[in-house]
Amino acid sequence: MKLDAISHRDRNTKIVATLGPSSSDPAMIRKLFDAGVDVFRLNFSHGSHADHKERFEAIRQIEADVGRPVGILMDLQGPKLRLGRLVGGRQMLEIGQKFRLDLNPAPGENGRVPLLHPEIFAAIQAGDELLIDDGKVRLRVLESSPAHAVVQALNAGMISDRKGVNVPGAILPMSALTEKDREDLAFGLSIGIDWIALSFVQRPEDIIELKSLVGNRAWVMAKLEKPSAIESLEAIVASADGVMVARGDLGVELPPEDVPVLQKRIVRACREAGKPVIVATQMLESMIASPVPTRAEVSDVATAVYDGVDAVMLSAESASGMYPVEAVTMMDRILISTERDPLQRVTMDAVHFRRHSDARDAISAAIRTVAETLPVAATVAYTSSGATTLRVAHERPRAPILSMTPVPATARRLSLVWGVHSIQAPDVRNTEELVMHSTEAARKNSFGMPGQALLIIAGTPFGVSGSTNLLRVAWIGDEPDVV
Repeated sequence: MKLDAISHRDRNTKIVATLGPSSSDPAMIRKLFDAGVDVFRLNFSHGSHADHKERFEAIRQIEADVGRPVGILMDLQGPKLRLGRLVGGRQMLEIGQKFRLDLNPAPGENGRVPLLHPEIFAAIQAGDELLIDDGKVRLRVLESSPAHAVVQALNAGMISDRKGVNVPGAILPMSALTEKDREDLAFGLSIGIDWIALSFVQRPEDIIELKSLVGNRAWVMAKLEKPSAIESLEAIVASADGVMVARGDLGVELPPEDVPVLQKRIVRACREAGKPVIVATQMLESMIASPVPTRAEVSDVATAVYDGVDAVMLSAESASGMYPVEAVTMMDRILISTERDPLQRVTMDAVHFRRHSDARDAISAAIRTVAETLPVAATVAYTSSGATTLRVAHERPRAPILSMTPVPATARRLSLVWGVHSIQAPDVRNTEELVMHSTEAARKNSFGMPGQALLIIAGTPFGVSGSTNLLRVAWIGDEPDVV
C-alpha cells in the first residue's frame, strides 16, 4: 500500500515494526513503510549507535520523500540478570537437586553457581521462585541471606553460562535504567527519537525517573513485562505517556493462561485513561520462517483490534525473519479486515474514555453526539502538545482523525495513536485561519470533497497546551457555521 503526501492508511490500528538485520537497508525500510508500517522500533538490546543512526536517517528520508511524519520508538534494553560462569560451561540439574547461589565470581562447581546480583539476594526469601533461561528451569528458594541463597530445582534441565534469571515474586531494589541505558538514552535524544520504551518497569517511580531525564524531548512508554508492575497498573499508566503489553516476558514470569487476562486488563486501563497502548511479542511469530501465519496468530492480532488497541507490534518477524515485508503486509490485511466487521466497533465501544468535569472532556464528549447527528467526513484536531488529538482519538470516533500541528515532534509522536493521520501544519492566529487550513488539509489528504462537513477541535488561545475548548463545524469549500 504505497503512500504519498495526499493519501492515508485505510485503517485505524497502527503497525509498529522492529528494524534489524533483515530490515536495515534503506530500500527494505521503505518497502516496510509502503507495506503499512506507521512507527519503526529501534531495539537497543542489539546493534551499535552507528547502526541505529543509519536506520534513523533512512526513516527520516522516507518521511521527507512521502511528506508525512513517521514515528520512531527506541526500546531501551534494561537490566539483564544472568548467572555467572560454570566450570565446563554448563551443568545438568536433576529434579529436587539442591545447590547454592552466591556472589563469588569464581566459576561454579560442586553444588555452587555464581549469581552476581546482590539486589536479587536483597529481595528474595524462602518460598520464592527463580526462573532460569526463560523459565526452562525453575528453582525454589529454601533459604537466603544478603550474599547467598540455597535453592532446589523444581524440574530437570540444563543451566549454562550467562543464562537469564527472572525473579517473578519480588520487587528488586534497583533502577530500571542501567548505565548502558543512560548512554543509549543520551544518544537517542541527541538524534531526535520520538518515543522511548522503558524495560523492567516495576513501579511508577521507574517511569518518573526516566521522564525526569527526558523532559519534553520525547514521550515515554512503559513496557509491562513484570508481575510487580501489574500490582501498580493504574499508577504506572497514569505516569507514562503510553504502554506496551510485553507478552513475551509476562509469559515467562506468569502462567501462560494468565497472560490473555492481563492483556485485556492492561488494554482496558489504558483505554479508560486515554493513553496509547501497544500489544507486542509473537503476534505473527511463525512468519519468522514462513510466508504465512497460523490461524491462531491471525486470531490473536484480530483480538487486539476488537479491544481497540492503538497499535500492534512486529518484533523478530520484521527484524530478523525471512519474510519482513510479507509479515507487515499480512498484519495490514488482518487489521483492515477486522475493522470492517461491524462487531469490532461494538466490542471496542464497550470501553469508554474516563472523563472529568472540565471543558476539554465536555468537548470530547460532544464529538460523538455531533458526528452521530451530522455525518462528517473527518474530525480535525489542531494541537501543539498533542493533548487535543489524544482526547479525540480515545473517543474512538467513526470519522477519520486528521491531526494538525505546527510542531514536527508532536506530529511524529501522534503517528502511533489510533485513527490519527498526523501532519505538520502552519501556526494559526485565529479561527478563520484554523478553518481555512483545516478544510484545505482535509481536501489535500483525501479526507473529504467540497461540500462535506468537518468537525474541528482546537484550543484557544492557540499554542497553549491543554486548552481544548473549541468545537466547530465547517464545510470543505464553504463558509463554516459555528457550534
